[in-house]
Amino acid sequence: MSMSRGRVVWIVLDGVGLGALPDAKDYGDEGAATLPHVAAVCGGLSLPNLQRLGIGNLAAIEGVPPVANPCGVYGRLAECSVGKDSVVGHWELAGVVLAEPFATYPQGFPEELVTAFAEIAGVQPLGNVPASGISILKEYGAEHVKTGRPILYTSVDSVFQVAAHEEVLPPEELYKLCQAAKPLVDEYNIARVIARPFVGSEQKGFRRTPHRKDFPTPPPQPTLLECLTAKGHMVSAVGKIYDLFAGRGVSRSTTTDDNADGMRKTLEELTALDKKGLLMVNLIDFDMAYGHRKDAIGFGRALEEFDAWLPQLYEKMQTDDLLVISADHGCDPTTQGADHTREYVPVLLWSKSMPFGANLGDRQSFADLGATLAAYFSVPGVVSGESFVDAIKLK
Repeated sequence: MSMSRGRVVWIVLDGVGLGALPDAKDYGDEGAATLPHVAAVCGGLSLPNLQRLGIGNLAAIEGVPPVANPCGVYGRLAECSVGKDSVVGHWELAGVVLAEPFATYPQGFPEELVTAFAEIAGVQPLGNVPASGISILKEYGAEHVKTGRPILYTSVDSVFQVAAHEEVLPPEELYKLCQAAKPLVDEYNIARVIARPFVGSEQKGFRRTPHRKDFPTPPPQPTLLECLTAKGHMVSAVGKIYDLFAGRGVSRSTTTDDNADGMRKTLEELTALDKKGLLMVNLIDFDMAYGHRKDAIGFGRALEEFDAWLPQLYEKMQTDDLLVISADHGCDPTTQGADHTREYVPVLLWSKSMPFGANLGDRQSFADLGATLAAYFSVPGVVSGESFVDAIKLK
């Protein structure tokens, strides 16, 4: 059945999980529940627009009780892929499920990889340790500024991260270094090389800038994005979508500095989008600025700011446009660690032409959303996931 009626605006709230998956204990995440825990720390959240879409019907969120008749199609998505990072999550959302995990190096990278990287960089890197973005700058930032040696570090995710001060190694030079390192890193089955520019001084402290750039492994099979562009649909990306998909299936892309910038550019890109195109947005602050930094209060404030912005988006949407809101993993700031958490994520769909909402319950894969949007656009090629397109009733 052809259902393509208008544009789709798909917003991924990076790190906004709803509760631990059944296999969360295998990842050390038993008991994680990002949104409910954030709401509890904040003493309740005010999310009236998300509440009307049905988010309060999906979990016990203080300040956001369930409503009798949500106006959106709402449910929870479970992750099937092995892993819990943004690449794996976004790929599965777009229809690609990974059965084998990317490699992680919790003790640091092998000596031979570090040596090969040093040859490319022309100098031995600092670090080669697992660390957070804040702690690594505190430990090695000053030495980096004095010596020019790039800072190499990782995390529980499959990432090869290289940090450099923008006045020591300008971002464009750092990008070239990371791009040159990517073939070496690929031999070790690492998902991403990430350039991490920073600024500041030892006296005033160092801080990361918005000039991060990811160099990911491309998806192993076509995603929804590629299936759409193959059929002539425009796919416009806001935020780090382009990086997460290695540019595959993206017609045009704009980077963002933070959530506020991402929301502003979403409205701009929607105006420029074709009548039947996809606008896919990643809002990173929930994860990067608050989840990893254990800032539940800031996390809650960012959620309320997003909710308060939604009416501006509604005003820009045409009658036959479809809004999709989801997440890619959890990032519970109240858990012991500072990394992503293995959780259910919300899926909320709404249109001005939707006469009533519907409860999807728990879906077995993030890929169900990708399969649904493939059916909505009537494009073949998405091989994973079970569509729930029949639940999307439009006038």
